[in-house]
Amino acid sequence: MSDELYTLLTLPSSQAFRDYHPTGFTVSLSSSNTHSGSPPRKTPRLDADLDSASASRSRLLMMGDPIGSAPTKKAVIRVQINGAAIQPYTDRQYDADFALLKRTFRVLFSPTVVEPLPSTYERIYTACRVCAAQKGEGLYGSLNLELEKSVREVARMLHANPKEGVEWLAEFVIVCEWFEKQVGIIQSLFAYLDRVYINSLPGTPSIRSICYSQFADGIFGDSGIVLKLHTGIASWIQHERTSPANTTHPHRPTITSLIARLQHHGQYAYIFEAHFLVLTTEFHEAESTEKCAELSAEKFLVHCERRREEEMTRAREVMPEESWGKVREKVDRALLGGKLEWLVEGALGLLMDEMREADLNRMHKLFGAVDSVKVLLDGWTKYVENKVKSIVTDKEHDDDMVETLLKFKHFADSLVHDTFANTDTSSSDPDIKMESSSSSNPIAPPTKHPNQLFLYALSDAFRRGFKHRRNKPAELLAKHVDKAMRKGQQGRKDEDFQAELDRVLALYRFTDDKDVFRAFYHRALAKRLLLDKSASDDFEKAMLKKLKEQYDPEFSMGDHMFNDLALSRDSMREFYAHRARQGDTAAQKLNVMVLQRSFWPFTARKSEADLPPDMQTDLTKYTAFYKNKHQGHKLDWDHALGTATLRARFARGEKELSVSLYQALVLLLFNEDSEIGFGDIKERTRIDDGELRRTLQSLALGKKRVLKKQPMGKDVLDTDVFAFNPDFNDAAYRVHINSIQVKETAEESKKTQTLIESDRKHVLDAAIVRVMKAKKELHNEALKTATIDAVKNHFVPNVNMIKDRIDELVEQEYLRRHDTDMNVFVYVA
Repeated sequence: MSDELYTLLTLPSSQAFRDYHPTGFTVSLSSSNTHSGSPPRKTPRLDADLDSASASRSRLLMMGDPIGSAPTKKAVIRVQINGAAIQPYTDRQYDADFALLKRTFRVLFSPTVVEPLPSTYERIYTACRVCAAQKGEGLYGSLNLELEKSVREVARMLHANPKEGVEWLAEFVIVCEWFEKQVGIIQSLFAYLDRVYINSLPGTPSIRSICYSQFADGIFGDSGIVLKLHTGIASWIQHERTSPANTTHPHRPTITSLIARLQHHGQYAYIFEAHFLVLTTEFHEAESTEKCAELSAEKFLVHCERRREEEMTRAREVMPEESWGKVREKVDRALLGGKLEWLVEGALGLLMDEMREADLNRMHKLFGAVDSVKVLLDGWTKYVENKVKSIVTDKEHDDDMVETLLKFKHFADSLVHDTFANTDTSSSDPDIKMESSSSSNPIAPPTKHPNQLFLYALSDAFRRGFKHRRNKPAELLAKHVDKAMRKGQQGRKDEDFQAELDRVLALYRFTDDKDVFRAFYHRALAKRLLLDKSASDDFEKAMLKKLKEQYDPEFSMGDHMFNDLALSRDSMREFYAHRARQGDTAAQKLNVMVLQRSFWPFTARKSEADLPPDMQTDLTKYTAFYKNKHQGHKLDWDHALGTATLRARFARGEKELSVSLYQALVLLLFNEDSEIGFGDIKERTRIDDGELRRTLQSLALGKKRVLKKQPMGKDVLDTDVFAFNPDFNDAAYRVHINSIQVKETAEESKKTQTLIESDRKHVLDAAIVRVMKAKKELHNEALKTATIDAVKNHFVPNVNMIKDRIDELVEQEYLRRHDTDMNVFVYVA
């Protein structure tokens, strides 16, 4: 019965009591068109002053038109009240109503005795007229008194309840629900007291306020009850945290109801949330300390992520949204507090070595959750530097250095641009975003952009790593580009091939030895062009343009190489036409490239090999032709990079051999003799000793052996004898025999390095003189700094090297020391 009453009286649109008018009156409407025929009526009424709604309804009736009638423009309304005047209530009647209301308070606030109300709802409602008889204060006092008794009784019942843990929480929820329902009934029945009398007294709490205030003081202010609440909450959460994964407490709905009741009373943050956060911190701090002793660092990260997900799933299912972020923060800090350095040292290196991006993403996410990405960044930067250092200083694996660096750089880039990237989301709390994403209205996927700190750290770490070995990384980068240019696209798209070249150039940015890369690149480019080994002239020119515009203007030397080749082709066409007019068709077999020595990275040879007479005749004819056109030009022949095509007859058929000019000179000797000793070959060809040994190795010890060597061995000795191999066979008719001369040998690399060191001395001399010419006088340290700054785009010199060049310039009288301060240098004009 009370449930039905509460529902009826709390309907938002209910006007049941406000529109009840016991005042008796008759309303007559008269006008020129209508007359009322309704008989007079008489009903009991309250005192006119107490029934404010009566006047309101009277006004509405007086101003309205009958339902269904047409509105009239003019009307005269006459109100006639019939019957005798109502006599005022006596004091006895007021006392009876006051007693009724007090009994009503007692019945409604009794938590143990269930008995019906002492009168009807309407009678209790109308009895509130006692407020007009100076009894409002007493009625309000009675409410307070009965409320105090009720709260004390409720507290006693809760203390006496034998149940424990979550079951006791269920009893507490029932008590809260009963109290809230009773307050609602009282608010409805005592509406006049609440809305008229109390409102007329400024600062006096309403019925709802006084009820909830006393309940808060008596129940939530009771330390014993709060202890039982905390004990129940602890029992629930401990059960869920220590049970197997995805196992919830059988009475979890009780916790949800408890949170709803606490929010209704404004006690959620104090009673539940604060205690829950303390329990969360204590539990995870203790567990994480225990797990650190049991698990490895990378497994501990997995444990942290699992616990974090469990806690956030529970929070989203049980707690209000405003608590999710607080729970996440407490869990993260309890799990990771004091363990970040240990995780970096124990897990980061292993995860990076094994390239486990998912685990690194987990690590980044966890560190970010506690605002400690900087700790991860520092450890990651140190790892990258050490990794690059180990790669570039591993001399035993120089052949694989560039490939290893490229692979590692690609992995590091993917981490920076994806795994360690910043994510733009509509919410600062990733767990709130997760909840939104799983709803029926999914949000747009987050956008990622690289974390600039990781970008800068990656670049700095690679640059510092490269510093641990000078010159060699730059040399191997140039040779790697050379290899790529020889292979070409090999079926790949232009964009993919260009991307591969760009990745190599990205490594080139990190080396301080730009001049070393440039020297080896120019040398390799020259060989590719002269031997026609480049896969694409278009890519060659595009690469030169990029190097010249984005890295070093001195790469313009490559443009001059292409110009020389174009002029050489034009010159050969003119030579062929010239010889054809003279009836010499054999000249068509000759191809000469005229190169300007200043643009090509080759030194003049002191001696040259002897060519067969017919070859030498053709060269003599071309020399005469060229000098006739270009008087004053001197031609120095360099056969080291020459090529030839020979026809050879073997037991299984004829083959066409594509060989170097040195290889051709050696093979042509076997037209006359079947066996020739090393010394004889050297005397008849006059090829440089080192070049000859490499040439014989390629012919007799390579994959395609057209010569035999006696005795067998991997090195060519002075006593070795070579013979033609008639049993040589190959599936192809045209056979290319790789020439060791085509490759950059260790000896040639050493010569190139020597030339680079020599050039560096000249560059430093020029830089020092330019600086001193501009400054006239400069301190020693300032001069060193200015010199390094002047040449840093080419290479970073050693300080001792600068000191040596300064001393040399002093000896050559370009500079002199100051008369009074020996650490100051003066420019000598």
